[in-house]
Amino acid sequence: MKHLLEIDDLSKAELLEILELSRVASPPKVLTDVSVGLVFEKPSLRTRNSCEAAVFQLGGLPVSMVSGEVGIDKRESAEDVARTLASYHRYIGARVFAHSTLTRMVSAVDKLGSDVGIVNLLSDASHPCQALADLATIQTHFGFHPGLKIAYIGDSNNVIRSLSLGCLMLGLKVSIASPEGYWFEELERERLKSMGAVEFYVDPAEAVMGADVVYTDVWTSMGQERERDRRLSDFSGFTVDSNLMAEAGSNAIVMHCLPAHEGEEISRDVLESSASVVWEQARNRMHVMRGLFLFMSGVRPRS
Repeated sequence: MKHLLEIDDLSKAELLEILELSRVASPPKVLTDVSVGLVFEKPSLRTRNSCEAAVFQLGGLPVSMVSGEVGIDKRESAEDVARTLASYHRYIGARVFAHSTLTRMVSAVDKLGSDVGIVNLLSDASHPCQALADLATIQTHFGFHPGLKIAYIGDSNNVIRSLSLGCLMLGLKVSIASPEGYWFEELERERLKSMGAVEFYVDPAEAVMGADVVYTDVWTSMGQERERDRRLSDFSGFTVDSNLMAEAGSNAIVMHCLPAHEGEEISRDVLESSASVVWEQARNRMHVMRGLFLFMSGVRPRS
């Protein structure tokens, strides 16, 4: 695998290998004497810190750039940015608004004949590195076995698209509850259904019934600020609170990719409850980035 733009760029075996490599406590320094360029069109706390820490742990130099320093398609094209960064770095990670920006960067680098790999750190379509961290968290608590149910409550967005793909690849069950008008397009729903057991609901209580994992995300993402008031109204009744959690399995865990908006998509008591694994989930962002770069390097730790 040269690039990672979506979780199903990986095979099931590759996905599991990355999760296994993420647990290597003292990995080989596969990035010694090389650098990794990290481009942030959108601001980040967990993504930037987890990526920089992972690159450092592998012996490399992380070089982070925010939007104003790069100016993709403003100061210069996405293609030119990619070609420039490929001149300096072994890998490029990019957190962007439009997924098409990533595909253009990949095309430009590949046309150079470069061996530089590009990693999607978030786009409007997908968030594969978050999905890897989520799956690592689920694996720690439950392992992966048929019948394990992940229930997502909220906007059908990039986060649940990538997580659903990963879960279905591993044979897990997925249920998604979104208000009318916030579902995936029909073609996307059919694509997910073709991969495994996934169901769609408008009633959150139905979606979480007997779930092992209850997952939520912000209702208003970056770039949607003008829609905030309408979204708060449309998502009324979709808060993951103690009443909703009572419908889930008795040992259910709560996940959130953060940042959390208290009293909107999740209540403070649930976020701080013993069922909440959100900080473990955040910590796993670093571990899976380390595992991903280790996997992409082709070097494996000695047993």
